[in-house]
Amino acid sequence: MVGDFVLSILAAGSMTLLLAVTSLILATAIGLAGAFAKVSGNRFWRGLAGVYTFVVRGIPDLVVMLLIFYSLPAVLNQGVEALGWNVHVDFSPIAAGIATLGLIFGAYMTETFRTALLNIPKGQIEAAVAYGLTRFRIFVAIILPQLARLALPGFTNNWLVLAKATALTSLIGLHDVMFHAKGAAEATSMPFTFYLVAAGFYFSVTLFSIVLLSIVARRTAAGIREIAS
Repeated sequence: MVGDFVLSILAAGSMTLLLAVTSLILATAIGLAGAFAKVSGNRFWRGLAGVYTFVVRGIPDLVVMLLIFYSLPAVLNQGVEALGWNVHVDFSPIAAGIATLGLIFGAYMTETFRTALLNIPKGQIEAAVAYGLTRFRIFVAIILPQLARLALPGFTNNWLVLAKATALTSLIGLHDVMFHAKGAAEATSMPFTFYLVAAGFYFSVTLFSIVLLSIVARRTAAGIREIAS
């Protein structure tokens, strides 16, 4: 019986990884948009991005998740009912989890990418403009490679925290690693055993991520040293 529960916990790892990777993609997209908004010359976009990062980082992750999963559909349904539409709005746990984690870590990614953008030498961009490069060409050839290198340490930290934060989605019914670990613990009265299995899974993801991203960082740094030499 114990072995079956362990296998079910590990099998749920695919759901946890799907949630983590999808949320990371969304957070990265939001972070890039927010970072460029913060360094833009448009006061409205700077202000909007500033309010977003300030508010999201000031609210606990679990509260944001509960607001999106429970409160937001209720508000939307009230609005739909007031309009007389025969529509019911409901979010699945996976959709709410992706939206929540993407929104939360998008705020942290915004600051990570903003700092990286500010550390790109302006002289390079000015030289590219003087040579007549288009904005798209400047972004692809100059900004994006340096942005990726400079933001990698902060990006790595955000990813590690995000991967562990996926455990919160078990509270809204997503059948992830923590959901199955909790079920196994309650069914067998062996919480230490099964929560330890869950901890091992998250630790393995963290260890693999650190090794992989460290290799990427070293190769990027090696390329920079070769150019400098």
